[in-house]
Amino acid sequence: MGRSMCCEKVGLKKGPWTPEEDKKLLAYIEEHGHGSWRALPAKAGLQRCGKSCRLRWTNYLRPDIKRGKFSLQEEQTIIQLHALLGNR
Repeated sequence: MGRSMCCEKVGLKKGPWTPEEDKKLLAYIEEHGHGSWRALPAKAGLQRCGKSCRLRWTNYLRPDIKRGKFSLQEEQTIIQLHALLGNR
């Protein structure tokens, strides 16, 4: 019942991403957008599943990801919201 696991398909690569794979994914998304994550790997020439591509983009390659430490204002906002809302 339901779909089979996407990464169990024969020939799909698992493990760390190479810089070449990152370049292919970035180039494809810059030119075409991400659209359907299930169809993207084949169109971009990657031997990965759509979920792997989506997570790589979302967590590492997106240009609007902020990296580094929180600013003082961000830290104060977090503390204030935690005091108000707790661990929700």
